[in-house]
Amino acid sequence: MLKRVDQPRETVPPAELESAATGPIDFDFVLAAARRQAPMIAAIAILGLVAGWVYLRAAVPLYTATTNILIDSLKDQHTVAATIADLTFDSAAIDSQVEVLKSEKVALSVTSAMNLTKDAEFMAGPKTLMGDTLGRLRAMLDVGSWFARPQKAEASPGSLEETAVGWLQSGLDVRRLGRTYVLAVSYTSPDSGKASAIANAFADAYLNEQLDAKFEATRRAADWLETRIAELKRHSLAADLAVQKFKADKGIVATGGDKPTLLSDQELSQINEQMVLARADTARADAKYAQLEELLNSGKPGVSVPDSLASPIIAELREKYLTDSKMAAQLEAKLGSTHLQVINLKKEMEQFERLIRDELQRIAESNHSEAEVARAKEKSLAQSLSGLAGASALTNETLVQLRELERESETYRNLYQTFMQRYQETLQQQTFPVGEARVITAATRPSTPSFPKRSSILALSLLIGAVAGASLGALREYRDRMFRVAAHVREELGLEFLGVLETVGSPTTLRSAKGEYPDPRQIRPTTSLQRYTIDHPLSSFSETLRAAKVAIDLALGDRKPKIVGVISALPNEGKTTVAKNFASLLAHLGARTILIDADLRNPGLTASVARHAQAGLLEAIQGERPVGDLLLYEPDSGLFVLPTVVRERVQHSSEVLSSPGMRKVVARVGDAFDYVIVDAPPLGPGVDVRAAAALFDAFLLVVEWGRTPRVMVKNILDSDSALREKCVGVVYNKVNMKVISRYGDYGSKEYYFRRYNKYYHKNAG
Repeated sequence: MLKRVDQPRETVPPAELESAATGPIDFDFVLAAARRQAPMIAAIAILGLVAGWVYLRAAVPLYTATTNILIDSLKDQHTVAATIADLTFDSAAIDSQVEVLKSEKVALSVTSAMNLTKDAEFMAGPKTLMGDTLGRLRAMLDVGSWFARPQKAEASPGSLEETAVGWLQSGLDVRRLGRTYVLAVSYTSPDSGKASAIANAFADAYLNEQLDAKFEATRRAADWLETRIAELKRHSLAADLAVQKFKADKGIVATGGDKPTLLSDQELSQINEQMVLARADTARADAKYAQLEELLNSGKPGVSVPDSLASPIIAELREKYLTDSKMAAQLEAKLGSTHLQVINLKKEMEQFERLIRDELQRIAESNHSEAEVARAKEKSLAQSLSGLAGASALTNETLVQLRELERESETYRNLYQTFMQRYQETLQQQTFPVGEARVITAATRPSTPSFPKRSSILALSLLIGAVAGASLGALREYRDRMFRVAAHVREELGLEFLGVLETVGSPTTLRSAKGEYPDPRQIRPTTSLQRYTIDHPLSSFSETLRAAKVAIDLALGDRKPKIVGVISALPNEGKTTVAKNFASLLAHLGARTILIDADLRNPGLTASVARHAQAGLLEAIQGERPVGDLLLYEPDSGLFVLPTVVRERVQHSSEVLSSPGMRKVVARVGDAFDYVIVDAPPLGPGVDVRAAAALFDAFLLVVEWGRTPRVMVKNILDSDSALREKCVGVVYNKVNMKVISRYGDYGSKEYYFRRYNKYYHKNAG
C-alpha cells in the first residue's frame, strides 16, 4: 500500500481548539478580508453617500433661534447691595423652571400672544420628506376615501389650541447652560423669522407667568392672612376676657406696682417679717433675764454689773460704792480696819450693794415680763401665719390656672401682632411685585439652518454605508465555506497543497482545416486550453503541474509505472483539462505517458480531444480489440490517449472500472508507459473511483477555487480512508489571480502566488 510522505495532520484536542478560537485576533486575516470585501464596502458606502445627498436635497431646512434667560436667586430680593456671594445655587429649582417653560400654560400664552391658531402655515405643521411621503401613501391606500364625499370639518377653538400647543412643544428645547442659572430657550422652525419670534415670545410669556404667579401667590397669602388675623383677634379678646373673669370669680385682687402681687401674698410676707422680729425680741429678753439671774446668784452684783444691764440708778449707786470702797481702802491703810470711820464706810458699801441687788432684782423681773410678752406675741403671729399659709396653698392652685390663662392670652396676642406685621409686608409685595428672571440675550433671526448639517449628514451617511458594507462583507466572509487559500487544504483536509491553476483567458477554438490531421490516430483538441502546457511551458499553470509531478514522484519513488488518477469532488471543476495538460506536460518532459478517459458516464476528455474516435476503453475492457489499436497520440508532446466511446448508457460503471478487464488494461499499458494518467469520474455523484481505488497508486485532487465547498470534500475523504491515503495533494483550478491576491496566507508559510504572477507571464514562451 502506498504510504504518504507528508506528515499527517495532528489531532487537536478540544481545549486547544477552544483556546485557538478565543485567542488573539489575527490582524493579517482581518486586513486580508477587508481587502477582499473592499469593492463591495466602497460601493455600499458610496450608495450611502448618495442617499445622504438625496436626503439633503429633499430635506426641509430648519432654523433654530435661542433666547437666554437668567434666573436670579438672591437671599434677599429687596436688598440692593446683594452680591454674587449671596447667590444660593439650587439645581432642583432651576430644573423646575425648565419644566415651567415647557408647560402647556406658557405655550397657551404664546399661542394667544402670537395668534398662532389663525396662522395656516404654522398650523399645517413642519413638513418632512418622509412624513409627506407617508401621508401620500396613506391617502392612496385609504380605499374608503375614494368613494366618500369630501366634507369640510369645522375645528373647535379648543382643538386648534391643542394643535398649536403640540406644534410649539415639539419645536421647543429648554436646557440649562452648564451649572449656571442661565436657561437657553430654543425654538426650531422652517421659517427663520418665526423661530426667533416664537423664542422671544416664550421668554416674554415666561416672565409674565412669573409675575402673575407671584402676584397670585401674594394675593392668596394676603387673603389667608386677613382671615387668620380676624380669627386670632377673636381668640385674643376671648383669652383676655377669660383671665379677667377668672380673677373676679376667684376673688383674686392684685396690688399696683411694676410687678403686681396678691394681697394675701403681701400679708403673708408682712407676718413673716413680724414673726422674725418677735422671735428676736423673745430671744433677747430671755438672754437678759438669764444674765441677771446668773449675776444675782454670783453674790457680788455690785461689782460685776455689765454696762449693758446698768440703769442710771445702778450706775449712780455703783459710782458711790466705788468711791466709798476707795476711801475705805485708803483709810484702812492709814488708820486700820478697826477705825470707826473705816467701819462706817464699809457699812455704806454694804448698803450700796443691797440697793444695787434690789435694783437688779427689779430689772430681772421686768426682763422676765418682757420675755413673756414677746413669747405671747410670737405665738399669736405663728397662729396667724399658719392660717395664712393654708389660705395661700389654695390661692397658689388658683394662680396656676390663672397663669395658664394668661399664657394663652399672651400667645394669641403675639400671634396676632406677628400676623399683622406679615400682612402689612404682603400688602406691600402685592403692590410692587419683583420678578426673579430676566432676558440677557434676545433671539435674533438665524441666517444659517441648524438642520440638516450637510457635513454631518454626508459623513454619517458615508459611515452608515461603510458600516453596512463592512457588516455585509463580514457576513459574506463568515458564510464563505469554499476553498480559498492553502491553509484550507491543510486545516480542513490534512493534505498537501500543490499550487494554483489560474483561469486562462478566453480560450481559442481550434477548427481543424481540411487535411490538417492526415493521421486518423492523432488527437484533435477543440480549444487551445487542452494544449496550454505545450503552448505555454513557462507559465504558472505549467509550473503548478510540475509541482504536482514532483509530489507524485516523491510519494511513489521509483515505482514503474505510476498510475495516477486525476479526481474532483464535483463535475465541471476542470478536472479533465487538468488531466490533459498534466499528461501532456509529462510527455513533453520525455516520460512515456498515457492518458485514459475513465469517465464512463460523461467522457469529457474524449469529447474535447477525440470526437472522431470509434472505439476505446470499453472495447479494451471487454477484450473486443487490443489496447494498442485503440490509442491516439499527440504529435507535439508524444502523449498517448485511450478514449472512451459510449454509444449507450453504462448501467454499472463502477463495476466496469473495478472489473478484471480494467485491471488487465491497466497492466498492459503499465508495461509500456512510465505514467498512466487516468481522468476519473467525479467523487461526489458516484462511487466509481472508490470502487476502483485499488487500481491507482496515487490521486491528484482538483478543486475549483472559490466554488467547491470544503465540508463536502472533507466528508468524501473522511468516508474513504484509502482514497485519503493515496491522495498526494490538491491543486486549485480556475483561480482568479487578481482576487486571490487579496487573501493573505494566514495558515501556513506558503508564498503568495501573486508575487510570481508577473514573473511567470513575463517569461512565458
